[in-house]
This record gives sequence, structure tokens and C-alpha cells, in this order.
Amino acid sequence: MAKILVVDDEPSILNLVTSYLKADGYEVYTASDGLAALKAAKAYKPDILILDLMLPGLDGLEVLSRLRRESDVYVILLTARTEETDKIVGLSVGADDYVTKPFSPRELTARVKAALRRLQAGTASGSGKGLLAFRQVAVDLDARQVTVEGKPVELTAIEFDLLVALAENRGRVLSREQLLEKVWGYDYFGDTRVVDVHLMHVRQKLDREVIATVRGIGYRFEDEAV
Repeated sequence: MAKILVVDDEPSILNLVTSYLKADGYEVYTASDGLAALKAAKAYKPDILILDLMLPGLDGLEVLSRLRRESDVYVILLTARTEETDKIVGLSVGADDYVTKPFSPRELTARVKAALRRLQAGTASGSGKGLLAFRQVAVDLDARQVTVEGKPVELTAIEFDLLVALAENRGRVLSREQLLEKVWGYDYFGDTRVVDVHLMHVRQKLDREVIATVRGIGYRFEDEAV
């Protein structure tokens, strides 16, 4: 049974989200402030964290920043803020996805299901997928490890899956919508900016010009196959 931690200071939202998740068979824990969120995350080790940005005490961004020092739990941000900057900052700090209030509980639970399917597929052993080898970058699909010219590079789960999606389609342009479908695994109702921010991190970590932006369309992986 997957464990979900829901953090929000509004009791009505906590109750609504909890009821939907429990109806789908998940084990649900809740917290209503930043410090309680950190304690709950450490105690319960959830598979998914649904985290509100506007929290008393420590806000959601600070909670996320501290959490990322010791955990790679999949994080979906909840925010009532509409400014693009807030969303980008959240993703930059380490969120995997976000939902803007007011939101549909069905959409949120659909994202949770898709994230869990992707996480389970990523951790499945014995997949026998092998290695994607290029002149500069190598991607071990089974070990979920990336090296650049022989040196290991640490990517988050989302970053790794984005790189794999592009590398498996080397030379082909993939739109943001295609990447959302391949990596997040559902019909995405939010802003495709989420793809741009995560790929910006991938580029910075690889420190090589192997991912090209095709303006107005999407991205292309350009490293030479070996």
C-alpha cells in the first residue's frame, strides 16, 4: 500500500484530498504546518508528498529545501499563487510537479497514480533494458545511472526519465506535450513550463551541449551514438 503525506493548513483541503486518496486505497498521513511536515516525512517515509506552499511557520519552499537534503520523495506542490516565478522556484528547489488551487481532487489523484506507476516501473528489477551509449553521455537504464565522459552525474528521478526519453529518440524533436506524456504519464492540465525547468537542471548537471532547444516545438538529444 503506497503511503501519501498531505500537508496543508486548510482543514477542508486536508479532508477532501484525504478522502479521495483513501478511497483509492492509499495509506494517508497529514500535517498542517512546516515543522510537522518535516517530522511526518521523516517518521512515515511517504512515497508521495503533496505539499502546500503557504504554510505557517516554515513555508512549503523551506520544507522542500530541507527535505531535499536527505530525501528524494516525489513532491507535488499545491499553491494558490498564480505568479510564474513561484512555480519555477518550487521546481528549482526540488518539486517534481505542481497543482494550482483551486484544483480538481480527481486530477490530483490521477497525478498521484501516474507518479506511483512511474516510480514502480523505475525501481523494478531485472528489466534488462541495458545501456544507452553516446560519445559524451552514457545512460545505464537498469541501474538508473548517468555518466558524462566516464564521470557519474546525479539526476533526480524526473531528470533521469526526461534524459532517457530524449536519448531514446536521439535526433528526433520531442514536444513538451510528448515529454509530459512519456515522463509524467498522464494528460497534463498544467503549465508545460515544468518540462523547461527540469531540463534546465539536466543541462546544468551534464555540462555538455547535448540537448538542443527547437524553438516553438520542443527538445532534441544530439550526442553521437557509439
